Amino acid sequence: MSRIGKLPIVIPAGVEIKKENHVITVKGPKGTLSQKVDPSVNVEIENGEMTFSINEDSPVNIKQKQAFHGLYRALVNNMVVGVSTGFQKTLELVGVGYRVSNQGNLLEFALGYTHPIFLMLPEEVKVETKSERNQNPIIILESCDKQLLGLICAKIRSFRKPEPYKGKGILFKGEVIRRKSGKSASAK
Repeated sequence: MSRIGKLPIVIPAGVEIKKENHVITVKGPKGTLSQKVDPSVNVEIENGEMTFSINEDSPVNIKQKQAFHGLYRALVNNMVVGVSTGFQKTLELVGVGYRVSNQGNLLEFALGYTHPIFLMLPEEVKVETKSERNQNPIIILESCDKQLLGLICAKIRSFRKPEPYKGKGILFKGEVIRRKSGKSASAK
């Protein structure tokens, strides 16, 4: 059995969970999320706790059942945390002339290309940009859906990945880029 899958999920106050036809719907103050669960995993909701167990009658092989056990527990736990407290990611633009601005959920990037890059974000994601003098521009993204938030961060990061020579690019706040010395360091 999965170590993660055995852990119960404590349902916080203000969060409502429904289970019907292998679809779990979690509703809370930050939003509503739903996830389809494989029939090889049993889900029980009792006394403000949600537990997951392996369905022994399922025709799926045991390795796959164990993988699903931990996977669906983690996904539902992320949903519960998301609708109750939410998730936040902070991205930083490092480079001369790199800028970002937003109008609602439309982001506009100036990343050293000949053209600006526009990205329209879904309504589930709240965005805030900060540009202060003598500091790198910052993008703050908030959402109740952890998967969607990670997908959007990966898309934004793909516009200018951090490079190891000068350290320029879009990176997560606090991320450390391993720096490489250039050709001049080895030509001695």
